Amino acid sequence: MLATIGLAALVAAGALMFVPALLGYERYVITGGSMAGSLPKGSIAYEKRVPVDQLRAGDVITYTPPASSGAGGKVTHRIAWIGRGRVLRTKGDANASRDPWRFTLRRATQPVVRFHVPLAGYVLAALALRLVRMLVIGLPALAIALVSFARVWRDVRPVAA
Repeated sequence: MLATIGLAALVAAGALMFVPALLGYERYVITGGSMAGSLPKGSIAYEKRVPVDQLRAGDVITYTPPASSGAGGKVTHRIAWIGRGRVLRTKGDANASRDPWRFTLRRATQPVVRFHVPLAGYVLAALALRLVRMLVIGLPALAIALVSFARVWRDVRPVAA
């Protein structure tokens, strides 16, 4: 029973990683709380690239803020305003005000969040830890090796005459 549940969890985690990628989706783990309510911390956000001219206020995008913003890394926020020349302002749903910076999208396409899976990001974050990967991959591999060795040992031991 426990093995079946474990196997089902591994298949589900694999599906969350590979199936969307095969369908052209990018994934990001939400690490902050600025989108709480719509994209809770620990969620995996799946995004699909769209032409920038198709973006609308209300779309949720992941982007790198301007260097002068002081924000480190990528940000996933909702588009609050679109100006001329691809100039945007964003806002986190849980934040009281818009982000203080404006930025321009330089590329022809931009990933837009299409769906998310709450809490699944914690699984991916855990798999980033070497010890967890060793347990998740190493223990089943060790169990398979031991069962295989036991079967070979049983098949090759001498038969008493």
